[in-house]
Amino acid sequence: MARNIEIKAHARDDEGLRKRAAALADQAPMHFRQEDTFFDVPSGRMKLRRFDDGQRAELIFYQRDDRDGPKVSYYQKSPVSDADAMLALLSAALKVRTIVQKERTVYLVGRTRIHLDHVDNLGAFLELEVVLAQDESEQSGYEEAQAMFEKLGVSERDLVPMSYADLLDPHYDGGAKVNGNGKAEAVEAAWPPAR
Repeated sequence: MARNIEIKAHARDDEGLRKRAAALADQAPMHFRQEDTFFDVPSGRMKLRRFDDGQRAELIFYQRDDRDGPKVSYYQKSPVSDADAMLALLSAALKVRTIVQKERTVYLVGRTRIHLDHVDNLGAFLELEVVLAQDESEQSGYEEAQAMFEKLGVSERDLVPMSYADLLDPHYDGGAKVNGNGKAEAVEAAWPPAR
């Protein structure tokens, strides 16, 4: 399986982060509107990712620990030519856990992907992915992720251990609450995390 080192934080200074990310980036940012449908699976996480700009959808399976700071993520991706048919098939076979909708801006800095996300019903977040070579040690990825977070000026108190799906799932310990309309409420009150 492919690996990367991931780290996520609540983005308190979204505009400042955008300016710092743009100054570090190798090229202009890419913008996406994404919808990730998460399914209940026995281990790890599986999602069908769809894009609103006509890009080919992806089926993504990944495994990683839920903890603050940099963590290794093992993942596999497969392109999906008929996203609607795949969604129908997976929904018939598996329970849909939650749907995450977001605006994502991606800045590339070498092998590191800086994601500035606006997640519906959650708010603004920063996520880094440092792609590891097949035989590379995880330590070098951890160090690169930490150094990038420092360059971006992100505080440790803003680190987020959970996925967006976990934050939106009302049945997940620490997840968002569901209001009377069945919509997940923002978890802004949970920030900053307890120290």
